[in-house]
Amino acid sequence: MLELEEAQRRIRTLIEPLGVETVPLSRAWARISAENVPAPISLPVFHSSAMDGYAVRASDLAGAALGKPVALSLSGEVPAGEVFTGVIEPGQCVRVCTGSPVPAGADAVVMEEETRFEPGQPGRVWFSSVPHLGEFIRRRGEDCAAGVVLVKAGQRLTSSRICLLGALGLGEVRVGRQPVVGLLATGNELQEPGTRLAPGRVYECNRTALAALTARANALPRFFPIVPDDPVATQQALAHAFAQCDVVLTSGGVSVGKWDLVKSAFEQLGGDLQFWRVAIKPGKPFVLGRLGTKLLFGLPGNPVSAMVTCLLLVCPALLAMQGVWEPALETRPGILAEALANPGNRRHFMRVTMDSNSNVRSAGIQASHILSPLAVSDGLVDVPPGAILKPGEGVRILVWD
Repeated sequence: MLELEEAQRRIRTLIEPLGVETVPLSRAWARISAENVPAPISLPVFHSSAMDGYAVRASDLAGAALGKPVALSLSGEVPAGEVFTGVIEPGQCVRVCTGSPVPAGADAVVMEEETRFEPGQPGRVWFSSVPHLGEFIRRRGEDCAAGVVLVKAGQRLTSSRICLLGALGLGEVRVGRQPVVGLLATGNELQEPGTRLAPGRVYECNRTALAALTARANALPRFFPIVPDDPVATQQALAHAFAQCDVVLTSGGVSVGKWDLVKSAFEQLGGDLQFWRVAIKPGKPFVLGRLGTKLLFGLPGNPVSAMVTCLLLVCPALLAMQGVWEPALETRPGILAEALANPGNRRHFMRVTMDSNSNVRSAGIQASHILSPLAVSDGLVDVPPGAILKPGEGVRILVWD
């Protein structure tokens, strides 16, 4: 059996990015940037007002106070989106809005609340305070300067990064192509949800669960019909899926039983098995195979085991295919509220819950066939072989969502 890190390393050696495509910024959320993106312009683009008020020369208001206001001549106004074409001369001011370009000659803005008009004098504004130089002026380029790299190749385009790119005027971005992942479930006992359950059958749930996990890794899951335990049918199903997908993700049929047919069917297609079995619990029977430039991930049929191996081994690979240089699983810090014990000889990824105070507890029975704890769990804690993690210890939670 391979250790988890060795399995991850071997998977990584087989992966090359799938290529690059250009997409509108409006459809770029969660995509992976394929290149460094420098700022094409500076932000702010010009010196702008941070307040509704008046652009002034600060020296004109020296000595202004509540009981001793100073009046300036109002020489114009600058609504948002317009530009004052003149220059503020000594003794003048210009009315500005938040975001308005600051007129030439001005070196401060006084907010509206600190000014007043006198009846019958609409062209004069009275000021009762002395502004500091640069007060309420957003300086050109203080956010970012043109040419500075703001998004790096391999970074996920979050909503906040998309906001910044939009403010810079970018209408489209170059991103890594998303892998198409074919989802196959094998087993005569499986039945489609939404149908009347026949005797001896169970509802198939792996494909929908794995679709959610792979979509979280920004892949494009594609469902294929349930595959019966038949050598010819298994080979045909694999061939059909590989013809349409970059990756094929199977669940079931990868152990050592009479009806575990995925490995042999894959080899008959011309596939090359890279390894089988990883030293983790749940999820020991895991297959990695290569068919040309495409990959097979053969997961256990047990839903908990399938979910765990997909999170640990498949999701990082899917991100790497999109150009993430060092794909890492998302974790959150927590504090154990109770002990977690692993008496076995394999690392046990235990399902846990975490409350709003970061207290971590077992989600319930840890047997791999028990689904209820999976449904309430927030993620997994890696418990080493033969270890007991004690209450009060800090842990990292591998999160599902």
